[in-house]
Amino acid sequence: MKITGLNLDIIWKDKPGNFQQIEKELQNQEADIFLLPEMFSTGFCMDASEIADRNQESLEFLKKMSAEKNAAFCGSAPVEEEGNFYNRMYFVQPDSQVDFYNKRHLFSFSGEDKVFSKGKERVIVKYKGFRFLLQVCYDLRFPVFARNNDDYDTVLYVANWPEKRVGAWEHLLKARAIENLSFVFGLNRIGTDGNKLFYQESSHCFFADGKEISEKAGNVITAELSMEELKDFRNHFQFLNDRDSFSIQL
Repeated sequence: MKITGLNLDIIWKDKPGNFQQIEKELQNQEADIFLLPEMFSTGFCMDASEIADRNQESLEFLKKMSAEKNAAFCGSAPVEEEGNFYNRMYFVQPDSQVDFYNKRHLFSFSGEDKVFSKGKERVIVKYKGFRFLLQVCYDLRFPVFARNNDDYDTVLYVANWPEKRVGAWEHLLKARAIENLSFVFGLNRIGTDGNKLFYQESSHCFFADGKEISEKAGNVITAELSMEELKDFRNHFQFLNDRDSFSIQL
């Protein structure tokens, strides 16, 4: 399983511009899954009534790219639905199957919780023999929500995580991999956003032992995931068997 993430310098509130640059950056890339950052079409912006998709613009773009590349595409976008706004992470497969996860943990420090509605479901997607847990940015700080109940193999985090706090981002990604005996692919944006926040290149993919397994070339980060290697590791280190039993109240 090859996953390719794009370290995108998101153009502020410019969907056509971002769609164009994504196509350009990925035109010569091949993968099983392409990963795009949080709010890849607009940047992490609280002007929801201005930027939110009302006609599924971002989703239609992902469907188009998925069909053209014969690969899954995953990323989040602001969406309006029945009068509510959501930070919605899509997972689009080449056959047009769409799964989505609405961000559960809204970033109150930026006022996201005052504008967007929180998700109510934990979402796991099956694709090409792997099980993927979908997570968005701030979710990373809440390990209980991402606890592996032996129901997934890989966590996909998409983010706009600024340079000021990038140390936490990188340490927590590795911790989620180790504690859950899983692959963790964390894709962050780069550049400077409309709020003058700077984002350094900080995307990573970790194996279940915390080892970095990704390679970077330009703005592209790739990782090869081996289910056989993961199964062997889990069979040898059966730490998940000793996990606590609990239920999450959503």
